[in-house]
Amino acid sequence: MSERSDILYFDNNATTQIDPQVVEEMLPFLREQYGNPSSAYRLAKTVRAAIETARERVAALLGCEPSEIIFTSCGTESTNAAIHSALRMDRDRQHIVTTRVEHSATLKTCEGLAKRGHAITWLDVNSDGQIDLGELERAITDETALVSIMWANNETGVIFPIDEIARIVREKGAAFHTDAVQTIGKVPVKLADMPVSFLSLSGHKLHAPKGVGVLYANRRLKYAPFITGGSQENGRRAGTENVTHIVALGKACEIAAKNIEHEATAVRAMRDAFENGVLAAIPGALVNGDRVNRLPNTTSIAFPGVESEAMLMLLDQRGICCSAGSACTTGQHEPSHVLRAMGCDDTRARGTLRFSFGRFNTMEQVSQALEVLPEVIEKIRRVNA
Repeated sequence: MSERSDILYFDNNATTQIDPQVVEEMLPFLREQYGNPSSAYRLAKTVRAAIETARERVAALLGCEPSEIIFTSCGTESTNAAIHSALRMDRDRQHIVTTRVEHSATLKTCEGLAKRGHAITWLDVNSDGQIDLGELERAITDETALVSIMWANNETGVIFPIDEIARIVREKGAAFHTDAVQTIGKVPVKLADMPVSFLSLSGHKLHAPKGVGVLYANRRLKYAPFITGGSQENGRRAGTENVTHIVALGKACEIAAKNIEHEATAVRAMRDAFENGVLAAIPGALVNGDRVNRLPNTTSIAFPGVESEAMLMLLDQRGICCSAGSACTTGQHEPSHVLRAMGCDDTRARGTLRFSFGRFNTMEQVSQALEVLPEVIEKIRRVNA
């Protein structure tokens, strides 16, 4: 439980509390073990060994080989690296297929590529937030370099059928990237059994610090570095390694592997108790997206006729942290592109809040939130009446 007992934190899809065990793992590399891992002396070799231990821990969580792990600064860098690498591998393949509900790391990158002449196919989603696999198959051509589809949506928690998607892409001969930033640590993953070319991961979504991520790059494929310079990461990502954060991510992945069942049971139970409590207590409340195929920790709930900004302000005053959608788009006045792609009108999209739970939440906190939220909604509706 957070030391801030006055805060009810339900925004774990935006970022997570750093696990105390992770902090302890970092400290020696902020104090005594400060060597540059590329140097030749003993101090540096100790640091190099710690990085390789972290690589093994990440690989164990992902179910892949340690050699397939490239440490980056964040999920956004990993996604950019995957997209640009795929385009550089074959100059005759410059077409990308993606969806309209991707994270901005993918959306903005593909929009930028489109302005430079690359062909981008944007797949629609239905009201549950799911794509049509037949449409995906028809979209892939001999000129397709990459299909990039997120494993789970960051706003709704909706999980795409990644096994089927990866199989279709492989049969069509294209590379496949999945943004798994919201997935890793919440559901089991075994990449060795999946035809996935690239996968993005971000440390601060699974109780590690901000500023570290991973790109999984399948060893059977060629890879073109996105950041060039030195020979770090076996020549695949230049720049002196962020040792403390890499070590932290390794420890966070080790802990996450032990808590997968907790995510599937205890965290899911908190999410379901909260969601069912809201639907029972607040007239007109609606859940956005597929309620079966989704992450165990996420719920996106619409309160039609109530602006999310007003709700967030009053909830913040009562010590409750949640969001109107992706933290990466906070401050924008446009309705969620995810909800609009799902066919939600602006009223529903502007009246939606996302609540995302984690292992440091408790049922007691859920009960406290269920006392506050109906009062806040009723207050806003009275003012608007």
